[in-house]
Amino acid sequence: MAHQAVDLGHPRQALDLADASLTGNRYTQAVPRERALLGVVHARALGAAGRTHDAITALHRAEVDLTHASAGDEEPGRVFFFGEASLAHETACTLRGLGDLDAAEVQFEHSVRTRPAPFARTHAVTLGYLGGLQAQRGHLDAAIHTWNQALDAMDGVRSGRTRDAVAHMRSALSPLRRRGGTAATDLDERARTMLHVR
Repeated sequence: MAHQAVDLGHPRQALDLADASLTGNRYTQAVPRERALLGVVHARALGAAGRTHDAITALHRAEVDLTHASAGDEEPGRVFFFGEASLAHETACTLRGLGDLDAAEVQFEHSVRTRPAPFARTHAVTLGYLGGLQAQRGHLDAAIHTWNQALDAMDGVRSGRTRDAVAHMRSALSPLRRRGGTAATDLDERARTMLHVR
C-alpha cells in the first residue's frame, strides 16, 4: 500500500504506511529479504516526503539487509521476487525522485543487468524508466536504444504498467523527435503501434 501511495503521489499516506510496517516486531522479526523490501519501500516514501537524508539512510539499511539474506532463510512466499535487481530498481526510483539522476541511472542500469529472465514485465518497465532518465539528461541516442530494448522486452507482455511505460516513452520523446531523426521517428511509430494493438 505504501508503494502504491508513492506511485499515486500521496507521500504523507505512503510514509504513514511505511512507518507502520517498521513498528513493533514487524521489521525486527522479518527475515532479511523481507526487511530489505520493507526498508526500500520506506526509503521511497521518505524520499517522496522530501526527507532526503533519511531516505538515503534507509536505502543503505535495505542494501545491508539484503546482503544478509540466504537460501536457508524461511522466507514468506510474498518476498520471493525481491533480489538485487528489485532493490536496484527501487533505489533508482528513490534517487530519481530525490533529483540524483546520475546515481539513479547507475541503479537502473544495475537492475537491467541483474534482472532474472522470468520477470519480463518488470524488466521492460525498468528499461522504460532508464530510457526516460537518459532522455531527461539529454542522452537521446542512449534513450532511443534503451527504449527499443524496452519494446523488445514487452513482446508478449500485456500489462497496464508496460502500457503506461510506452505512453510515457512517447510523451518524453515528443519534444525530442526532431533531434532524434529517423531513429526517433521509427521508435515513436513502433511505440504507437504497440499502444494501438493493446
